[in-house]
Amino acid sequence: MRLVPNALAQRSAPWTQVQDAILSDAALRAARQVVSSWDGYAPTPLHVLPGLAAQAGIASLHIKDESGRFGIGSFKALGGAYAVAQVLAQHPSPADIVVTCATDGNHGRSVAWSAQRFGCRAVIFIHETVSQGRADAIASFGAEVRRVPGGYDDSVRIAADVAAREGWHVVSDTSWPGYTDVPRNVMQGYEIMAAEAFDALPAPPTHIFIQTGVGGVAAAVAGLAKRRWGDARPCIILADPTGAACWADSFSAGKPTVAQGTVDTLQAGLACGEVSELAWDILKNHGDFAITVPDHLVGPMMRQLAAPANGDPAIEAGESAVAGLVACLSADGAMRQAIGLGPASRVLTFATEGATDPALYRSIIAGDDLHA
Repeated sequence: MRLVPNALAQRSAPWTQVQDAILSDAALRAARQVVSSWDGYAPTPLHVLPGLAAQAGIASLHIKDESGRFGIGSFKALGGAYAVAQVLAQHPSPADIVVTCATDGNHGRSVAWSAQRFGCRAVIFIHETVSQGRADAIASFGAEVRRVPGGYDDSVRIAADVAAREGWHVVSDTSWPGYTDVPRNVMQGYEIMAAEAFDALPAPPTHIFIQTGVGGVAAAVAGLAKRRWGDARPCIILADPTGAACWADSFSAGKPTVAQGTVDTLQAGLACGEVSELAWDILKNHGDFAITVPDHLVGPMMRQLAAPANGDPAIEAGESAVAGLVACLSADGAMRQAIGLGPASRVLTFATEGATDPALYRSIIAGDDLHA
């Protein structure tokens, strides 16, 4: 594990007009009004884990459990679906609209689900290593699924190129120069999850650990934390897969930087080599550290959550859901000292998906990853 401080971040950094144009309290209220009106909406549980808190040597540990979100099994149902709704709100005939995106699995599933719900067509691009189980889950909502060569970042570019030729609407969870409006809506949807968690906490957290892919959900959580608590906001620690450490590498360089290496990880939903431009605009000021999480720690944490022996509630958390929790529990003494983690700490983390690939989840819970 590697701890990388963000030299650009400071607790007293103001929430700027640029950042307020990305995420704001007014836009959050609008998103909550829309999403809470959908059939099946309910806040997901916020579990308290006293057993793991004792193991970590901290005062309290809460985890937001997204495994039941809209039956999709992931927080992504909030972002992609809200962004699709916003696209369709600008067009009188949804049946004439095609929405598209690239995905590691969960975002594409959200876009496909919402396209089916709202009556438009979806074409979802997946890369070489996306599991067939995740491809089938996307197709089950009536979407056309196209597998393309390369990794996630390659599939993002391919989806954008095809959409430009076909006149389709890209609903991406990452942003790039000239493409920000839709990813902003995706992130605003993610803030609903953060707001639910913050509203349910008995006291403000001192630390938030949140896993990263392109960084959209981490930016949403950090942005709301800053707006809600100001200079007293918690320490924000991003958890990168060791094999796709775009945030650790970017914090180390002091600017957005492509992840070193092959961008290959068991944590499939986090296998992203490039940070989102919008997420960088927030996390460069309000993300304090990044910790890299090796894949071999993921399976044991999933199994511990699924069958706790310490009195904590059982939680179904997929392989892309536990990096933040692993970072909290596995940080060594020097890391803990650097981030100020100790007996008085109140930690919040997020189990961002359930068993979104049931076959893979069962194999990991059975211990098959021990032989990898």
